[in-house]
Amino acid sequence: MRIQHLVHMANQVAAFFASYPEAEAIEGTANHLKSFWDPRMRREIEAHLAEKAGAGLSHVALEAVKRIAQKDAAKKSA
Repeated sequence: MRIQHLVHMANQVAAFFASYPEAEAIEGTANHLKSFWDPRMRREIEAHLAEKAGAGLSHVALEAVKRIAQKDAAKKSA
């Protein structure tokens, strides 16, 4: 999938949570991406985070992807 499309989708999810307090918006976005995105999509957005520092992601989407990436890295090292 084109990364621009994934970035757009992640930003749309984050925009849904825009009315929430920031911490809840980040958690809600991360939970949505983890629950509803295919693992391949999450791997692609995590790679975009690693390679391009998440260019194009909104603040909430960026923090949500960082949270998912940290949890996935912790699982791999466990």
